[in-house]
Amino acid sequence: MEFEQLVKDIEKNQWNVIGLEVYRKGQLLHSYGDTTEHIYDIFSATKSIVSIAVGICYDRGLIDFEKSILEYLPKDKVGRMSQEQKNDFQKLTVYRLLTMSVEGFPFRPEGDSYLDFCLSYKIENPENVGFHYSNVCTYLIGVALTEILGEDLGAFVEREILQPLGIKEFIYDRCPDGYFYGASKMKLSVHDLSKFGILMMNDGVFEGQRIVSPEYVRLATSVQIMNREGGYGFFFWNYREGFSVHGKWGQRVYCLPDKDLMVTHLAHMEEQGNELLKSIEKNVLDLK
Repeated sequence: MEFEQLVKDIEKNQWNVIGLEVYRKGQLLHSYGDTTEHIYDIFSATKSIVSIAVGICYDRGLIDFEKSILEYLPKDKVGRMSQEQKNDFQKLTVYRLLTMSVEGFPFRPEGDSYLDFCLSYKIENPENVGFHYSNVCTYLIGVALTEILGEDLGAFVEREILQPLGIKEFIYDRCPDGYFYGASKMKLSVHDLSKFGILMMNDGVFEGQRIVSPEYVRLATSVQIMNREGGYGFFFWNYREGFSVHGKWGQRVYCLPDKDLMVTHLAHMEEQGNELLKSIEKNVLDLK
């Protein structure tokens, strides 16, 4: 492992890496930059946290992936949908939202009511199954979890996930309807983001405490649908022989269980290519 060479690459190329950590067997080996002092946007990495909340509900028998998402959304909102919209949304199972396999959803919800926007959005050919990345999927799953739990999803995430992981400093946002947004808009430190990778690498256990079952971890981090990036699970991405967490501008957790290696970084690289990843793979993960 040539961590020093990775640091040289970052500084020589002026890659805007805020902080980076390397772990082996769950233990911190190397760190660079600001990993603990401040919290930063993690963008779509937030989706993987929602996935863990889904897993807790799954473990408690509260959610059925094969049921329509309408089964779990607010009944008053569903009741005001047109019959045509109900028929279309009836074809959208929880599983399809978890795997981003609803062709036709817009990239993100909009307007004064995100929920009304989503439920009134016309989907052409709702029966078509294909990978189509959309924040709407995660947002609707978050709303469904709020209804299933009978409590605010943000409060649930704080109590059941963040507290057991020892995460004390964080920010998350809500939609105009007041629901935990879930698709983005969360801030964490690099070190605290790493804890989610450690949790999933350790089959749902963190420092001796089980948070989510190994069965769900396997489902969430396995390829459930193929895409051009190599596959997608339940708000986790396939990466090589493992899995990863992604935010849009360089927020990453790369997990390789077979090697017992993990790399986390927060960056802000709007025009990023793959050069940072190539350096990580060459100098830290020992990948060709």
